[in-house]
Amino acid sequence: MEGGGPARATRGDARVNTPLLTNEPLIRLMVFMVVLLAMAAWELLASRRPQQMLRTKRWPANLLIVVLDTAVVRLVFPLAAVGAAIHAQEQGWGLFNLLSVPDWLALILAVAALDAAVYFQHRLFHAVPWLWRLHRMHHADQEFDVTTALRFHPLEILLSMLIKIAAVLALGASPLAVIVFEILLNATAMFNHGNVNMPQRIDRYLRLFVVTPDMHRVHHSICSEETDSNFGFNLPWWDRLFGTYRDQPEKGHLGMTIGLEYFRTEQDQRLGNMLMQPFRTR
Repeated sequence: MEGGGPARATRGDARVNTPLLTNEPLIRLMVFMVVLLAMAAWELLASRRPQQMLRTKRWPANLLIVVLDTAVVRLVFPLAAVGAAIHAQEQGWGLFNLLSVPDWLALILAVAALDAAVYFQHRLFHAVPWLWRLHRMHHADQEFDVTTALRFHPLEILLSMLIKIAAVLALGASPLAVIVFEILLNATAMFNHGNVNMPQRIDRYLRLFVVTPDMHRVHHSICSEETDSNFGFNLPWWDRLFGTYRDQPEKGHLGMTIGLEYFRTEQDQRLGNMLMQPFRTR
């Protein structure tokens, strides 16, 4: 049967075992490593800001935390968001499994909708005090570079995965859409956290379509008014649409201070102390 919700679910079942889905972990790891190494090389060749804290003081913990986060997610959610998408497709759950929408359009709309969900989740983690305690580990980095994009508390990662799974089930996003979204989000997050120098004319053009490093760096300012702006990780449109867009930091990108007013010692950048930050006072 063509066009109905059950028919979409049946067609989706036939696509569950495609090579992309079967090799999803390997594909994601390959893209992650390529983007990480490319951004690290770009930072070394053309950095935007001089770094006051050596990479040797920050990178070990920032890199170890992503390993820990990945292990925790795989342990608690073995199939994660992709598994939720497969289950929703098999059951015919969610918006796009109920509507007669071409697969290509459903994929684009699902990726955009999931990105909007991440934007609102990000705002929520800034607005709710106990969620901010988890998220502030990301902001406590005193420098801003590609490894900052990897620096999230495991408890925040677990809550984020629950929210993502709920969004996938509600939307009926296809497994392919979820994989595309997660690869894009991971790659663009490393890109827009890069300490890289980019001509302003290129930045002005790019930020019409994707969050750029200069745009997102404002969000990591020590000034609370700037921290509560530019929440987007991938698509820049949500900040403009919902009034949270800030073009530039007040003191400029070279004069601004990165991080928080607290947790500013070298000891605070060690893995154990980072993991304890949600339970510590200022």
